[in-house]
Amino acid sequence: MTMQNNAIEIAKVLSEKKARDITVINIAEKSSFADFFINATAGSERQLSALLDFAEDKAAELGLEEKSVEGLHGSGWVLVDLGDIIINLFTAETRDKYTLDKIWSDCETIYIEEQREKDEIYER
Repeated sequence: MTMQNNAIEIAKVLSEKKARDITVINIAEKSSFADFFINATAGSERQLSALLDFAEDKAAELGLEEKSVEGLHGSGWVLVDLGDIIINLFTAETRDKYTLDKIWSDCETIYIEEQREKDEIYER
């Protein structure tokens, strides 16, 4: 499985667990520290913590090694470093403040949306 497929699989789990505005951004050509960002918004700090657990479980299932986790305990932003994949989980206010999607807007972005009966994935 490719790193992009791994990133999409993690993003799908976040979607199933009701994260919002989920993007998988291919930063490989613009970055030396990772190939993909997964950005997702949680409805609350409590949901952010739960999403972290689900993302970590899926990453482990995919055989991805967790390098570090930053930003726990009420910060509004948790970053999970999986090497080639960086997961950014935000509260809405924090995501709006840091605008990572806008900063990396010149990169290929895959949008993942939960719909009532199926996940829809599309690229921009």
